[in-house]
Amino acid sequence: MTSDEKLRALFDAARAIRAKAYAPYSRFHVGAALLGGDGRIYAAANVENAAFPQSQCAEASAIGVMVAAGCREIAAVMVVAGAAGDDAVAPCGGCRQRLSEFAAPEVLVHMADESGIKTSRSIGELLPFSFGPKQLVP
Repeated sequence: MTSDEKLRALFDAARAIRAKAYAPYSRFHVGAALLGGDGRIYAAANVENAAFPQSQCAEASAIGVMVAAGCREIAAVMVVAGAAGDDAVAPCGGCRQRLSEFAAPEVLVHMADESGIKTSRSIGELLPFSFGPKQLVP
């Protein structure tokens, strides 16, 4: 599969799963798809809760799906949110930290709306000076 085909498959997966989001409060549906280091795609949508702090972001949910399947490495990220013509929607700060746990700083996060990719940034650009496992090693 070419890199363009992988990117298209990621977009299609994130866009499709976005339709399954549970967002009755914000009505802001988000789909995330991760390309694992194993070459598989892991996708999930946001899940809101009436007790807002209990909600789950799409990116965090996709990481859970990936880890549950036994994969521990992210090779690429796709986030689909917003309507055509909206500004790009980046992962929240918490999800940037979660993504950095499994992705190298150069891994790209592609931010898209329903019509396609708006922009792409590396994990390192989105979360400079990140805190990670290397800070915990004595």
